[in-house]
Amino acid sequence: MAQPPERIQDALSDRQSPAEREKIVRRLPPDSGLDAIGVRMKEVFDTAKEWTDLDLSHIPDLLASPWYEMRMVGVSVLDFKARRRGLDDDGRRRLYESYMNHHEFINIWDLVDRSAPRVVGWYLLDKSRQPLFDLARSDAAIERRTAITASFWLIRQGDLDDPLALADLLLDDPSELVTKPVGTALREVGKIDRQRLLGFLARHRHRMSRPTLRLATYLLPDDIERSLREQTRSQPGSGTGPMPR
Repeated sequence: MAQPPERIQDALSDRQSPAEREKIVRRLPPDSGLDAIGVRMKEVFDTAKEWTDLDLSHIPDLLASPWYEMRMVGVSVLDFKARRRGLDDDGRRRLYESYMNHHEFINIWDLVDRSAPRVVGWYLLDKSRQPLFDLARSDAAIERRTAITASFWLIRQGDLDDPLALADLLLDDPSELVTKPVGTALREVGKIDRQRLLGFLARHRHRMSRPTLRLATYLLPDDIERSLREQTRSQPGSGTGPMPR
């Protein structure tokens, strides 16, 4: 009998369409080294859900595949496993290690976003966050994205100190792969504690790019957002310019 990765690829191939492949290939980063089978994302997730019981020994083969959808199945299986009630700490550790030990293959933003919060962030919820700070100092933008995206799970649990420290560390990042999720993280902080967000913005708004500031203030009342925008525009050297709504 064929091994699970081969069977998963066969299942995906049965669901492919040339039109979908063309759409996916157009948005794949040129340097990703990936090709597409041509499967709609809902069907990719459905396939992953069918394989939630997959042994973790097969995850490296999925993540190392040259096919985008195979890698998406791999990270989705990790995410579905992480959502299971009653998963113990050792189980979470194994998911975390499956992600971290093969990060070189989790090399597109949506692969990170699909799995980092629950697979990485959840495991580190009651542990040292140093791995996130190490990732935040990586030379690879995609690893820095994992650092801030994993912190979404911490924020969801009301744990704001380390996410804000990571946001501070990554606020000047040269890559939008990083600064956009920083803005999203700050927006989510504001849902939990608006005053913490406003304090952060008061100290750091002059360092924030226009898209990052816009994301961070998206849920704030218009008058507060407008005031921050005007203050930032008047800040010498801010470089953000006006923020269209």
